Amino acid sequence: MKYINEANLKGKKVLVRLDLNVPLKDGKIQDDSRIKAALPTIKYLIEQGAKLILCSHLGKPKGKVVPELSLKPVAKRLSELLGKEVKLAPGVVGEEVEKLVEGLKDGDVLLLENLRFHPGETKNDPEFSKQLAKLADVYVSDGFGVVHRAHASVVGVPSLIKEKYAGFLIKKEVEYLQDALKSPQRPFVLISGGAKISTKIGVINNLISKVDRIIIGGAMANTFRKAQGYPVGRSLVEDDFLDEAKKILAKAKELKKSLYLPIDYVMGESPDAKNPLGTFPYQDIDENGMILDTGPATHVLFSEVLKDAKTVVWNGPMGAFENPAFSQGSFGLAQSVAAVDGLVIVGGGDTDSLVHKCNIQDKVSFISSGGGSFLEFLEGKELPGLKALED
Repeated sequence: MKYINEANLKGKKVLVRLDLNVPLKDGKIQDDSRIKAALPTIKYLIEQGAKLILCSHLGKPKGKVVPELSLKPVAKRLSELLGKEVKLAPGVVGEEVEKLVEGLKDGDVLLLENLRFHPGETKNDPEFSKQLAKLADVYVSDGFGVVHRAHASVVGVPSLIKEKYAGFLIKKEVEYLQDALKSPQRPFVLISGGAKISTKIGVINNLISKVDRIIIGGAMANTFRKAQGYPVGRSLVEDDFLDEAKKILAKAKELKKSLYLPIDYVMGESPDAKNPLGTFPYQDIDENGMILDTGPATHVLFSEVLKDAKTVVWNGPMGAFENPAFSQGSFGLAQSVAAVDGLVIVGGGDTDSLVHKCNIQDKVSFISSGGGSFLEFLEGKELPGLKALED
């Protein structure tokens, strides 16, 4: 895989696949961090005298034009951040778009309309890929958040353009994640939280032999506790994965890896309850309540597990942290992670949000811009969007 700093791009039309899928409310951007993450690559290409054709999806319009999901607010914000006009094309492909591309001068920036307005994008339609590819001389991929998708702009287009590179964001993602997995400083701790064990099993199975310790929290820990025969009340559990949980517990024991589950829980009637029912040890769960957060004893335990860590990979909160009544376990864990003297890599939308809520973003080494891509990379899967960049 080659990177843009190895290329001569002056005067060339460069199609850049980014992940500008920002949250919108009433047409206004709520968080522009994905746009800011793309700036180093965009600025570099402008400085090199390339003719930029940026493209991204936004939301899930399902192949139809949905005006509320237009990239117009993104073009406006990009213009502000770059200090130069970023034109928004009226569509994704077609004669009008081709005319705008032909009119680009060195250093100009054009943003195509939402890729997913076209049904061919998510279907990786060969004809749509051809139409996109003919706009450019060079293809650049810098949307790590989409490289696990076999979509037209991610895999179809680079198969048709000979000159292709990865941008600086992908370079950073790959280097951080590869370093963490190939030659980690030890102790190496994996923290896996969130709602479902089903989405994290691949990660745990791939990393269990590489890490020294595993912390499991969030609703996915309920499945492990139930697999051990303990009560979980009305809590979220994936009964179909009880056997998988038992296998992981047995594998950790066999490999002599330390696996930690919460030892006390904050329970409530529902995730949006205003007040908790109380704190209970894991052996004595209220059968009428739901496990919604980890308790104070668990916070002490997890803090000790992390105290001497040198590499930490964290994905997933400890509970329903969006509700202040059930946020203390996640917030406490975030502070323990922030205190780690070593490499700390965080990934996933909820974890990213939690890190920013706790204002510890400057105390972690790297926040991955990918959700599914981050997890699949940790699973050891081949990501189609990265494979497409190989010669």
